[in-house]
Amino acid sequence: MKKTALSIVAVVALSTIANATPASELAELKAQMEVMAEKVAAMEAKAAEKKEVKVVKNATQITSKSPTIEMSGTHYLGFVSSKSDVDGVAGERKNGFETRRNYIQTKAYFKENPKDYVRVTLDTYRDGSTAENGTTKGYSDVILKYAYLYLDEILPYTGVEIGQAHRPWIDYEEHGGWNYRSISKVFVEDKGHGMDWTNSADLGVNFKTKTPYFSSELGLFNGEGYHRVDDAVSADSNNNGLSAEWRLTGHILGTGKEKRKNDLQYADVSFFGQYNQDNRKGVITAGTNDDFKWYGVHAVYNQPEFLLAAQYVKADDKDAGAAYAGTGYSINGEYRITPEIIAIAKYDKVDLETKNEREGKMAGLVYQYNKNVAFIGNYQMDTAKTAAGVSTDTNYIMATAEIKW
Repeated sequence: MKKTALSIVAVVALSTIANATPASELAELKAQMEVMAEKVAAMEAKAAEKKEVKVVKNATQITSKSPTIEMSGTHYLGFVSSKSDVDGVAGERKNGFETRRNYIQTKAYFKENPKDYVRVTLDTYRDGSTAENGTTKGYSDVILKYAYLYLDEILPYTGVEIGQAHRPWIDYEEHGGWNYRSISKVFVEDKGHGMDWTNSADLGVNFKTKTPYFSSELGLFNGEGYHRVDDAVSADSNNNGLSAEWRLTGHILGTGKEKRKNDLQYADVSFFGQYNQDNRKGVITAGTNDDFKWYGVHAVYNQPEFLLAAQYVKADDKDAGAAYAGTGYSINGEYRITPEIIAIAKYDKVDLETKNEREGKMAGLVYQYNKNVAFIGNYQMDTAKTAAGVSTDTNYIMATAEIKW
């Protein structure tokens, strides 16, 4: 504003003087006015810079050695109504609201290679332990889910995660095989169906290869997973050795490097599993450890209208009576009625060597409210039968809000 006013004054002054001044003097005067205008512009720029600095000093500043920081979150909020009937005797229905997952994630990318980054993901865990007064705690603790360094292309087509990293299978299945972990975990992690063979993160190293027709993850981990400590002496430990884990996937339609989306046509076949050395999971002799081995095959086909997936898994243990040894299979699918409305269904069956059996049936509807929020309503029936023939039927009515940002 000041610069504009000075310019107008200068033009008026020059016009007035020009009428009464010789041409030679007028040229010299114009040169002097141009110099003055430049000085005025410099003074205004300096004043604006001082004002800018003052604003920055009064504001909160966030700095990082990383040129790019990416933050995101995932939240599973829900309501569950459940009832268990034992050998036909009706039980009491229980109702309650839940916060099943609350992920807060930060990625810091590096300047030298924008595909290299460090990731930290925090989650909340509902504490069900006993308080000092003998009651059960009801608050949520914040726990570390992921904390790893990712380096891209350390080998041809291969990157690596180092730290508390993804284990090879679960992340793959829940991003293109079973897309609704907000209402049900993937098959090999589902404790409700007698599996609980693994979880999604552990301390170790994971080599991840991607090509159009083949992808894989090959990892070496402590084996306990992020829920347990890795001190073999601790009573909370369940492992004395390391765990070799893998996923080998053939992408029949050449989509191995593409992100899984509903409108992408893909057909994948995978072989996956773990060889967990000296693992206490499932042993029947107190104080001893076995090598706990499990493996499976999985196939999925997707096109814009529907998805269909199936898998078969088997767990071995050198101790023939191990509680976790057995076989199981799972089938799930989804039919996209419209882009916003999706029908989903899932069937699971587990037969353990202890003669325990588990069967799960689930059906539901998904409403994609927007790109950040989805609402899910589903009904699930689980049947558990013991070696003694006792049968328990548990049904669940669930409502879920799935939020991603």
